[in-house]
Amino acid sequence: MARAKVDKPFLWITLILVVFGFLIFSSASLGLLARGAANYSSVAFSQTVLGLFLGTIALFFATKVDYKIWKKSAFYILLGALILNALVLVIGSEHGGARRWLDLGPVSFQPAELLKIAVVIYFAAWAAGVKSKIQDFKYGFLPLLVLLGLSGVLLLLQPDTDNLAMILVALVAMYIAAGGKWRHMLVLGVAGLVALVILVSFRPYLKQRVVTFFNPTADAQGAGYQLQQSLIAVGSGGMTGRGFGQSVQKFSFLPEPVGDSIFAVASEEFGFLGSSIIILLFVAFATRGLKIASNVSDIFARLVVVGIVIMITGQAFVNIGSMLGVLPLSGITLPFVSHGGTSLFFTLLGAGIVLSVSKHQKRTR
Repeated sequence: MARAKVDKPFLWITLILVVFGFLIFSSASLGLLARGAANYSSVAFSQTVLGLFLGTIALFFATKVDYKIWKKSAFYILLGALILNALVLVIGSEHGGARRWLDLGPVSFQPAELLKIAVVIYFAAWAAGVKSKIQDFKYGFLPLLVLLGLSGVLLLLQPDTDNLAMILVALVAMYIAAGGKWRHMLVLGVAGLVALVILVSFRPYLKQRVVTFFNPTADAQGAGYQLQQSLIAVGSGGMTGRGFGQSVQKFSFLPEPVGDSIFAVASEEFGFLGSSIIILLFVAFATRGLKIASNVSDIFARLVVVGIVIMITGQAFVNIGSMLGVLPLSGITLPFVSHGGTSLFFTLLGAGIVLSVSKHQKRTR
């Protein structure tokens, strides 16, 4: 019997995103260097060692091991993620008014990234166990609410509404793919809207994002500054861009040029054509990943792929949309590209799990 092979198109899409992402990050990081940022060395170390190097090892490891190991370990992975996110509230380091990181010597670790993939793995394992009972409130919708509630309490206390939103998107996609009832999603949608209104009312930074979205020029030097500078960068890129490494905005004007503003840097350097290629790569990542999910018979495998793929691409399009002003401004990063060693590590681990599942596809000629 021939040895099962990973899905080559998905592997190549992932590798291209990793290479392009690192090149864009390298160029954007020159903006930090030019500003004399004191944390430049730690940013570079985190991205290259924790993110790229260890993340590549994680991808290779996940590709080689049987994906069923994640199902067997789902409860313990979730429990560990919940404990670490509770721990960050007690001994975590604070940056910019948020307490989201645990310091590990020269680098910092963001437990929310582990929680995202842990929730996906656990809900996939749960849904695979209950099978058709997923349509029952007790076995389907209630466990989803419990998972969302536990994650929500821990992430909102940090606070980290962006990653909570990504967990919500992934869980909804998995619940629908598992055969859950649409009326439950309608209830969740109404509850989510009410919760959003409450959060916006009590958290000034969220209110500023909403106001900026509807009126970007209302506070051009304050809450709307990042969006204004992002749009200038995107527009100045024209059709083909200024050229690799030639972004002007990253040196003085763009806040967080290696973080959530990195798509604007890429657009300025590679223009409309280059930024379109980035978007198309994420579209290809999503479509190929969902094709893998549709070609496997195991319920757990199918759902874990749906959750991982939707979470990664959803995060990408929220970041891109916020930089273009078509979505409210978000602090969420661009997967494979933005600074964040923890994010890159778990993104690559997730891609590795998808590749492991792809070896069990029903082959068609």
